[in-house]
Amino acid sequence: MDVNQAKQEHLLALKVMRLTKPTLFTNMPVTCEDRDLPGDLFSQLMREDPSTIKGAEALMLGEMLTLPQNFGNIFLGETFSSYISVHNDSNQVVKDILVKADLQTSSQRLNLSASNSAVTELKPECCIDDVIHHEVKEIGTHILVCAVSYTTQYGEKLYFRKFFKFQVLKPLDVKTKFYNAESDLSSVTDEVFLEAQIQNITTSPMFMEKVSLEPSMMYNVTELNTVASGDLGESTFGKMSYLQPLDTRQYLYCLKPKPEFAEKAGIIKGVTVIGKLDIVWKTNLGERGRLQTSQLQRMAPGYGDIRLSLEMIPDTVNLEEPFDIICKITNCSERTMDLVLEMCNTRSVHWCGVSGRQLGKVSPSAFLTLPLKLLSSVQGLQSISGLRLTDTFLKRTYEYDDIAQVCVVCPYMGNEC
Repeated sequence: MDVNQAKQEHLLALKVMRLTKPTLFTNMPVTCEDRDLPGDLFSQLMREDPSTIKGAEALMLGEMLTLPQNFGNIFLGETFSSYISVHNDSNQVVKDILVKADLQTSSQRLNLSASNSAVTELKPECCIDDVIHHEVKEIGTHILVCAVSYTTQYGEKLYFRKFFKFQVLKPLDVKTKFYNAESDLSSVTDEVFLEAQIQNITTSPMFMEKVSLEPSMMYNVTELNTVASGDLGESTFGKMSYLQPLDTRQYLYCLKPKPEFAEKAGIIKGVTVIGKLDIVWKTNLGERGRLQTSQLQRMAPGYGDIRLSLEMIPDTVNLEEPFDIICKITNCSERTMDLVLEMCNTRSVHWCGVSGRQLGKVSPSAFLTLPLKLLSSVQGLQSISGLRLTDTFLKRTYEYDDIAQVCVVCPYMGNEC
């Protein structure tokens, strides 16, 4: 083949255009007071301007729509739409036309063509049109590869392709934080609070249609982003849920282990999967976008071999009067324990009962409930401490201080804590 041969001109022409929604036309109103030199000239010109709104000429937004002037930005989670047109510019009938559109990303190549079958023939001045759609799920460089193959009326098979390169940008900055709820009541000790910080890093406002947490199979979720208002809850962000550029919102969720998992102490250990965030937003004229995070994970708190929690404790007790509490002792290890309970008095808290009593054997992941009685000799907010558990099998001792706090009041001097 002669390297100096001129580049072959094809009988077909390929045009590719991105499909996006138009924008509202904006103008820059110029006004002045009537006593100024222009007088009513500026106001009259704006009233005659067809792009302004009648009766609201000073408003920047107009009644007309503006078609896209450039390719624009594409953000992760949006739907990329493109119009592909193949036109027969020649005076010949072209046969067996096959149009193929592929999208090349950094990790994969996707076929976006609606049909992979060839068109039998294409007459002069006729065209083949196709619209492709793809939900963008990767950031970075994307290349749209459009290939056209056809056969001339003389039986010659020809082929050409074009490349269209564009960048996919990140629309939101999502940061998450986990907080383990530490409480005296065992029913809420395993609660996990998730704080999600979502920032709009685009240049246009967003309407946040939905921000939800899809929990894993181990948890139930409660959204804490509404305020009770009558029969219906009202969003903490108000009725108009707009997120301006560079603004940040914080969403809060509470996760509780399901009963079948909460009862087994050995399951919720180490790294556990919490779930994933599902974010849906709308931009210009209802352009929809959706983003799902990867599975969120957190490190479950370590309770050691034995976990001691309180199932019942009064909020307020009287000075020097015995009161009852109920403890829950859970074996978090993988071996059977033989436990002995010792109760050590502190300066303000005195235990009632026999110290050093045998609790018996506790199997792995099993628990036992233990009612105890004690009294306080000091008024005010007092810390309950002084419990000691000993595993007689391994001769290992576990001490528990600051188990809970209780308000001690004097019944003769008023309820002051």
